[in-house]
Amino acid sequence: MSSNSKDNGHKHTTETPDVSHIRNVEVTREQSDISISGVLTFMAVLTVAAIAVFVGTWLMFHYFSVQEEKEQKPGPMALSKQERLPPAPRLQAAPGFAVTLENGGRVNLELQEPQAEYRVVLTQWKQALATGLKDQSGNTVGMPIDEAMKSVLSGLPVRTKEAPAKLDDYAVSLPTAASAGRVTEKRVQ
Repeated sequence: MSSNSKDNGHKHTTETPDVSHIRNVEVTREQSDISISGVLTFMAVLTVAAIAVFVGTWLMFHYFSVQEEKEQKPGPMALSKQERLPPAPRLQAAPGFAVTLENGGRVNLELQEPQAEYRVVLTQWKQALATGLKDQSGNTVGMPIDEAMKSVLSGLPVRTKEAPAKLDDYAVSLPTAASAGRVTEKRVQ
């Protein structure tokens, strides 16, 4: 039966019919294909919207830059000039670089050679060794090495030569193993 339907010129419903014989010279396109006025309207609206977004963004950035120029004071989290320096040891001179001495004084090393910090600290150490170490109030808390050696050579305080009354004075109290540490006994060491 299927062979009879093909033979009779009937085609399947999903096949495209042959329309090559139809000619209409006056019609260049179908009216239902695309709306030219709709495409042109969409492009005009899109162009106006893009220009509006550009102008709005430019005005916003201009407003922000004007506000930033008005506020010249640093914020609460901004670092001071001294805090912006890199941590020690600094290998090259930096603006504001100085050494704080033991006595609280500051030596500015901003434009000095790299060894200037070593020389300042060495001078401070030599002074401490010569005069003795001083605390914050200015009292001497140490003595120079030469004086300390002389003090040791002249004699240090020692124990008395008399023996204690009992040998138990040299004993140490140790916990016993039998009492699991609750009772102690004195042992001579």
